[in-house]
Amino acid sequence: MANIEIDYNKCDGGDCGECADVCPMEVLVLEGDKINIQNTEDCSLCEVCMDVCPQECITVEDDE
Repeated sequence: MANIEIDYNKCDGGDCGECADVCPMEVLVLEGDKINIQNTEDCSLCEVCMDVCPQECITVEDDE
């Protein structure tokens, strides 16, 4: 399973939302003005969210 962390002090949330747009497993979702993490067991560890984040506020690690 993945360990996903978002540094909300750096995240632009609803003003950006790129990570939610590109997440193929819909683990990152935009709800209101905040990016939320759901169903981390579905994360494929592709790290696309990390690649597209302009603020570099997302970390994805395998916690196994």
